[in-house]
Amino acid sequence: MTSPDQLFADFEAKLAETQRKAEQMRAEIEQISVSERSKDGQIKVTVNHAGNLTGLEIGPIARTKADLDQQIMRTMQTAQSKLAEAMQGGVPSIAGTETMAELIEQLNAAYPEPEPDDYIEGGGGYGTTPADDDHRFIAETDTPAPPPPPPAPTPERRPRPARSTEDPHDDDYFSGNDFLTDEGDRR
Repeated sequence: MTSPDQLFADFEAKLAETQRKAEQMRAEIEQISVSERSKDGQIKVTVNHAGNLTGLEIGPIARTKADLDQQIMRTMQTAQSKLAEAMQGGVPSIAGTETMAELIEQLNAAYPEPEPDDYIEGGGGYGTTPADDDHRFIAETDTPAPPPPPPAPTPERRPRPARSTEDPHDDDYFSGNDFLTDEGDRR
């Protein structure tokens, strides 16, 4: 039988080993970064392990482009989408574990692949631009729209029945008695 002191010492040793592995994993993860260049090579972004922008280089030609902001964002999204792959190769201490699988799943959910360059959001589809809207198929109608229906006739209002001249405090369902007192006395 093992002594309580020995059980406590074993527990402390396992805890220290777990803490050492966690620190090693944290250090490996913090070293991960991904750099990506735009298609024309004029923009370079670097993101850290958390997907935050840590570096941005803009070439002289890209600075004059009207869509510079969109190109920077697209390049950054592309870099972020490659974080999961970089994590798999750059963190050997948890490779093949359930922790790595969960980390990769979270990164893929947080930073999906960006849409292709020629994709236009909002139903435009691939390869179309707002200038192409004139060439979209729109059903033409030869017949004019039907006129709106006539307004509904207003119903005749019946006159209200005249009020009874009897005691206005007397309700039919109390048979002449006040519901608060037994004798029907009014105060």
